[in-house]
Amino acid sequence: MRRVLAFLLWAGLACPGQADPAIGSLFSARQPLFSMQSESSEALSSASLFVDRSEGGLFAALPGRLDAPLRHGGTKAARLRDLIARAEAGRAGYDAVQHGARVKPPRRPTDMTLQDIYDWIEATPGQPHAIGRYQFIPPTLRHSAARLDLPASTRFSPAVQDRLADLLLGDAGLMKVKAGEMSTDTFMLNLAKIWAGLPIPSGRSYYDGVAGNKATMTYEAYASQVRGILGS
Repeated sequence: MRRVLAFLLWAGLACPGQADPAIGSLFSARQPLFSMQSESSEALSSASLFVDRSEGGLFAALPGRLDAPLRHGGTKAARLRDLIARAEAGRAGYDAVQHGARVKPPRRPTDMTLQDIYDWIEATPGQPHAIGRYQFIPPTLRHSAARLDLPASTRFSPAVQDRLADLLLGDAGLMKVKAGEMSTDTFMLNLAKIWAGLPIPSGRSYYDGVAGNKATMTYEAYASQVRGILGS
């Protein structure tokens, strides 16, 4: 994960232990009130700053990776999460670890607590640490967990990973695009600014060439899937 604008905000927001859950968003002024079971406007428009995504090519395509299947039912948020997971984690899903990590976590990510993950990160400097179905890097994980008031003892379960991803979907403008207050093209670009495996209209990653990043699907496929999910 990586971004130029977020880099400018790095000093105040992305350093471990310094995330402030009350900090405003790039896309929304609201604060998070998240329900695990719904697509409430509070859950999907809650505020966060996207943090630096430049750690060692965290979104580089996995060689020979099989695409994860997309579901045809479920909420729009769930189907968008499936699409993102297809671009980022492949079939490893919730237990995905960035392939460039030389020292892997001691257990499957879904069996670890947030503190376990933080300890692994601290013990293995100098390597990428993107983890989980949505390939959270350390600053994003810490900041998003703080926004949800998740204690360090929280297990990095599939449900927790989905909650964290929904915060970012909200930042990208999911509720706005559903309400007709944002164009689908803008929403798609916002998603591509968060997840570098997703392409921009040129077909490249928004972060193409940065630490080896590249899009893992064509823009045509991406646009078709998103428009199908949103019904636009």
